[in-house]
Amino acid sequence: MTAISAAAPGLTGRPWIQQDWRDVVFVHWRVDVSAVAPHLPRGTRPDTLGADGVDDGATTWVGLIAFRFTDTAFPPVRVGRVGDFVEVNIRVYTVDDQGRHGVVFLSLDAGKLLPTIGARVATALPYWWAHAEFRRPEPDRAAYAMRRHGTHTRSMVDVRIGSPIAEPTALETFLTARWGMHVRRAGRTRFWPNEHEPWPLHRATIVHLRDDLAGAAGLPFGLTELEPDSVLYAPKVTTRFGLGR
Repeated sequence: MTAISAAAPGLTGRPWIQQDWRDVVFVHWRVDVSAVAPHLPRGTRPDTLGADGVDDGATTWVGLIAFRFTDTAFPPVRVGRVGDFVEVNIRVYTVDDQGRHGVVFLSLDAGKLLPTIGARVATALPYWWAHAEFRRPEPDRAAYAMRRHGTHTRSMVDVRIGSPIAEPTALETFLTARWGMHVRRAGRTRFWPNEHEPWPLHRATIVHLRDDLAGAAGLPFGLTELEPDSVLYAPKVTTRFGLGR
């Protein structure tokens, strides 16, 4: 199994899509592997790490991630403002039989209809169309609110941004340095690699949190009502994705 590095291994071949991810909020809860395993595609298993940075084989993580997409391009073609929107997703952590560490998205809620449809068709990811917005109530805060269209499913997260992290812990690297996603499509599990510069992470604290997305995705009832085990923030990275394989 390959080790997790804060630096991306790099893509082979030309990226098919490039995006800036801005004002990224990472909120995480630790759970037993049994809560996550039923949701994973064939050929993957829960990636595990304890809160102390030591792998106990039984602890994995659920992430609520909110951020802004900007400057989307299918190199060399840029798509303009149609590619600028807010996304809020629920993700869990995986490793496959080749030792590749990645994520599985249980849901992704996007604030524009065309990117939602396009991403569902192109990648088979479980995208939903939502009303989603970003606010900065104070200079040191980042706040997201979304409601999935046609439902009462909502998520709101507001964090206060702390000081930069000079040396991320093993857990902070594990939760953020994920260089691909595992996606089930047409009976096969594909790994879509990505790359970007190391995360410019800050520690953060919760001002307000309310979330229905984790429960709607089938995760343990009341999980996101618990105090998070990790809250982080990053101002921006430029991300490139390679083709699934």
